[in-house]
Amino acid sequence: MSAPIDATTPGVLSTVWTIPNAFTLLRLLCLPLFLYLLFGLDEPVAAALLLGALGATDWVDGYLARRLGQVSEFGKMFDPTVDRLLFIVAVTAIVIDGSMPPVLALVIVLREVLVGSMMVIATFVYHVPRIDVSWLGKCATFLLMFAVPGFLIGSSDIERAEWFEVASWLLAIPGVVLSVWTGLAYVPKVRAGVRARRGDSLR
Repeated sequence: MSAPIDATTPGVLSTVWTIPNAFTLLRLLCLPLFLYLLFGLDEPVAAALLLGALGATDWVDGYLARRLGQVSEFGKMFDPTVDRLLFIVAVTAIVIDGSMPPVLALVIVLREVLVGSMMVIATFVYHVPRIDVSWLGKCATFLLMFAVPGFLIGSSDIERAEWFEVASWLLAIPGVVLSVWTGLAYVPKVRAGVRARRGDSLR
């Protein structure tokens, strides 16, 4: 029988239960609230504001990890996974609501699913070291994080709602272009990582 895992062992639970990871978890737990506001209460503006707040606080967990000295491999994987899940579910929900063009949503979701799957396979199958998000990738995420809830407000009945729709398109177009571009840029990096790992295994 294997020995029980000590929760204080470095690299195990001690790197999981940290303040940055708790903040990431809190953001994830806001997802059901977003869906309830959108579909349960039919409050698209409130749902959009919550989604915008989740996007605006995307940097906080990383900042806390560095500030508190609680950077961990789990956190490096947990944070982008939660961001990707929030994004995919939110975009899908807004399309179901009829507030966002389906073609635009399809491109966004496909990019996230394909890149996410590629990273999972590279990490867990080929043991490729984590590839950091590029500056352009962060810019793409920033633009889309505000464009997506903007479409939700733009289709609401508030005053000047059409301005939000115009602003959303102005953010979404460069956001999607950058998102696809940075997604394609991951491919040669992953291939190089896989080749390197295969080379190491043959030595």
